[in-house]
Formats: sequence, structure tokens, C-alpha cells
Amino acid sequence: MTINLKENERVDCLQRKGYQIIQDPGKFCFGIDAVLLSDFAHVKEEDKALDIGTGTGIIPILMEARYGGGTFTGLEIQEESADMARRSVALNHLEDKITIVTGDIKEAEAYFEAASFDVITCNPPYMIGQHGLTNPEEPKAIARHEIKCTLEDIIERSARLLVSGGKFYMVHRPFRLAEIMTCMSKYKIEPKRLRLVYPYVDKEPNMVLIEGARGGKSRMTVEKPLIVYEAPGVYTKEILEIYGEDSDKMEE
Repeated sequence: MTINLKENERVDCLQRKGYQIIQDPGKFCFGIDAVLLSDFAHVKEEDKALDIGTGTGIIPILMEARYGGGTFTGLEIQEESADMARRSVALNHLEDKITIVTGDIKEAEAYFEAASFDVITCNPPYMIGQHGLTNPEEPKAIARHEIKCTLEDIIERSARLLVSGGKFYMVHRPFRLAEIMTCMSKYKIEPKRLRLVYPYVDKEPNMVLIEGARGGKSRMTVEKPLIVYEAPGVYTKEILEIYGEDSDKMEE
């Protein structure tokens, strides 16, 4: 299928079912956090899944490749990114499985009915405040800083959109873990599963993967640590398995 590429865009292979994704390196490209989240989350055959802040659609595409079943919706506030996501969906012939919606999570009720999703995933902006910001309207700034929405906006709207017992999956930074868990409990998304991600075995964790259940009972499993690198530039066996074939060609 022929898909028109805009200036500076490129097509990258995802090494999963032959799927590809359109990206603009000058704007924002997916990272390992999105790959790890798509592996950590689970979607059943009949599930309806929503990815909040989907960017160029990487998480729905990877999850469809991994699980096959389920239907996916990606919500993205930046039209330029949403357009790339739609073209990537079309490029992979996934129009019947993945829908991309341009919109603001703070106005979720305008796009979706309450309790309409079984699974919600989110790779949100990690940073708060103005640290490192030059132009707050740049795509990279919006993806990395809480400019358009906050952590609480995401969790509060997710609680409204999830069915009872529905699952919420997020990747974030460990320095905000206490805030994350407090906010999840506030909106009745009970933390159920947690995994810390370490760049090297002797370094501090720099990512956390967390699963919650809407209205779940209080009990959480802490999984074994996930180590990314054996040595500089050398992925561990588990990371290679998560990425799939030809992992050295994948986007970091």
C-alpha cells in the first residue's frame, strides 16, 4: 500500500508481523518505554482497549501485533501525531482493529461513554514544572512535560472510562511512584502489579511499569527487576525477546 510521507518523515520496521510505523525524528520517535509497556499490558480476545496520548500509534500497533485479538483506540491531542498514527494504521491494514481519535483526555466524555473500555494503556509525559522547556508548544515538549494534561487528569479520566474490574497499565518514572499509587487509589484504581526497570544491574531504576484494576481488592505483586543492558549497547536476553527479531534495528 502506498502511503504519502511528509517532509522529514520516515518508515521504520517494528519487527512484529511485518508492521511498520511512520515517524518524524525531528518531532518525536517512540522509545523503549512504549515497547516495554506494550509487552507488560495484556489484552484479551474481546477487550476494547484505549491508549491515552498514543502519539504516532506505537502502543496499539505493537499490542495488536502481540495479541491479535481485541480492538484498539488511540487518543492523541496533537493532530500532526494523530495523522501519522492514522497513516501507520492504514499502512499496516489495521483500520478494522485500530481507530485514532484526535482529542484531549480532559474532555474524554465528549468522545467516549463512561465504562466503555476493558483496558487502558498510557505512556504519559513524565516531567512536571518548567525544567528543560524551551518552547512548550513543540511536540517533544508536549510528549515529555505535563503541559496538556497532568498525571491526575489521566488517572481520573481512566477511572471513568474503565469497566468495573478493567485494567489500567502505565509506564512512568520511579521518582513519582508514591504520587502515582496515591492517585490511583484515590480514584479506585487499585495497584495490582509493579515492575521496576533498570538500565544496568548495578544502577538505580529509571522506569516503572504498573498495572491497576478498577475497583480491585488491595493486593499487589512486585515482579522481578527488568534489566535493559548487559553492557553498553548490548541488550539483555529478556529485552531482546521483548523486542523480537533483529532487535539491534529497533528504535531505542
